[in-house]
Amino acid sequence: TASAPPCEPGWRVARCTAGRTASAPPPRCLPDLENKMAHRYPASMNPEENHPNRKHPAHHAPLENHNKPTIIYLTVCTHKRRRILASEKVHSTLTEIWASSRQWKVGRYVIMPDHIHLFCSPVGKEHESINQWVTYWKRAASRALPELQPIWQRDCWDTQLRRHESYTEKWHYFLNNPVRKELVEKPEDWPFQGEIYHLPW
Repeated sequence: TASAPPCEPGWRVARCTAGRTASAPPPRCLPDLENKMAHRYPASMNPEENHPNRKHPAHHAPLENHNKPTIIYLTVCTHKRRRILASEKVHSTLTEIWASSRQWKVGRYVIMPDHIHLFCSPVGKEHESINQWVTYWKRAASRALPELQPIWQRDCWDTQLRRHESYTEKWHYFLNNPVRKELVEKPEDWPFQGEIYHLPW
């Protein structure tokens, strides 16, 4: 069975051990990042653009795929696309909540100023729906970050991956988001990314 691409040197990885998030290297050039986000950050990719006729995202129950893992590609956006997520406080808050979740495991993720991309996988066969789980951690984050409310767009966008190539393609796409937005020169320079659990394909 093929596995997900290994992390390359320099990536900021936050791994969970026994429910706790291990320490990660300190972010680089945060003042410079803040300046770029304030002056050069254009409108972000909107998942709705891929489905112009869909009023609400369709949340299908994950399908079991005969000895292959169930991995969901998830996008969550901020309320009115406010650029409030790219900070160490938000980053640490979200990773702690994700690491403590008992229903779904978060694999790789990238936190952009106004949206989040991540891979997740259900824990066991009996689990809450993806929509219920996203609602849980959105509420937990909102309670922990009252100064940022309202934080979240009401819904989320999720897609079940069908093959290893799709996993690899999507990871490299959203890993390069900060470069496309001209926030950093190299993907590994973006400090708000990592991996909570390894989700092998």
